[in-house]
Amino acid sequence: MRQRNCGTVWWITGLSGSGKTIVSRLVRERLLDAGHPAFLLDGDTMRGILDQTAAHTLEDRRRLAFVYSRFAREIASQGIDVVCATISMFHEVRQWNREQMPNYREIYLRVPLAELESRDPRGIYRRGRPQATPNVVGLDVPFEEPSAPDLVIDNYGGVNPAEAASRIVSLCQ
Repeated sequence: MRQRNCGTVWWITGLSGSGKTIVSRLVRERLLDAGHPAFLLDGDTMRGILDQTAAHTLEDRRRLAFVYSRFAREIASQGIDVVCATISMFHEVRQWNREQMPNYREIYLRVPLAELESRDPRGIYRRGRPQATPNVVGLDVPFEEPSAPDLVIDNYGGVNPAEAASRIVSLCQ
């Protein structure tokens, strides 16, 4: 029996509000349009599906991050591209991905905290205001910024989601 080619894992990371979900959706659409089977694995959606009761401790976050990694690897092993949108706050998870996934591409959507605070689509950066969200990665919880991503996109200012998606998809050409 012939062995199928592995799909590519497009690991799109950044802080909350950096545009991961919208950019990831566009990347998936472009892959599909180009004839590549593609699956979107969004961290927020997956958290709700896999473990709605998980707390936001560092250990809970690490455990879920490895679940996402193993899930992405399994889908990719079946010849399907995986577009994963996740904060991915741990160096050890991203290193595991590089070692365990032959077609792994890491993309960091970098956005300054001031810009994230001005966007704040879910109101999580409301520091000092009533009903402020605790345990926010990048504020209360340390974020281990990617040290060697395949692509860094400063996803603010003149960069729109369509342009960011184009830059990402161009990695496969």
